[in-house]
Amino acid sequence: MKKEMVVIIPAYNEENSVGKVVNDIPKDIVSEVIVVNNNSNDATEANAKAAGATVLKETRQGYGYACLKGMEYASAREVMPDIVIFLDADYSDYPEEIHQVIAPILEEDYDMVIGSRATGKRERGSMTPQQIFGNWLATTLMRWFYGVKYTDLGPFRAIKYDKLMELNMVDKTYGWTVEMQLKAAKKNYKTCEVPVTYRQRIGVSKVSGTVKGTIGAGYKIITTIFKYL
Repeated sequence: MKKEMVVIIPAYNEENSVGKVVNDIPKDIVSEVIVVNNNSNDATEANAKAAGATVLKETRQGYGYACLKGMEYASAREVMPDIVIFLDADYSDYPEEIHQVIAPILEEDYDMVIGSRATGKRERGSMTPQQIFGNWLATTLMRWFYGVKYTDLGPFRAIKYDKLMELNMVDKTYGWTVEMQLKAAKKNYKTCEVPVTYRQRIGVSKVSGTVKGTIGAGYKIITTIFKYL
């Protein structure tokens, strides 16, 4: 039986990339692409619609806010999804690799799969030194305190819809990805990583591209790890 799958893409000022992301998503397996326009002041919304995505508006700034808006919409669909896939709008991931990200769920009944940039092929310069260090530190702390072995907090991920709803996600900003992984660990979900390809994003990152963003994200991730101990 074919699984119902939706993709949620948070997007803030990604007019030059969001259309490429939507166009490259394999439509043979994905039922709906949901782009959440997170208070953009450029053509992100228009370009996402032109590429065929359903576009939602979330004026409260924050990655988690945008993801929660997408989940709210997915929950209200006439046909409930079986699997929810999260993907960034900056074209750093390869949307066509959705096939390999969802494979462990479809073939081995995993609950959640993280696309790992650390074990995949990563283009030079696609991740800043502070991103690489931050991922290493966060995943090391998660291994020490939660007993789970991750190599990345990568945003490219897939999770069963019912399991996602059980997590009661609440983070509104930078702690979203780590919150999902920590709560899944606490609930003993069957999780794994698959290597994904990663390239330099289009445009400048709102997080790693600024000192404020880097410090803010790092602080939120670390405090989230200790919050759920």
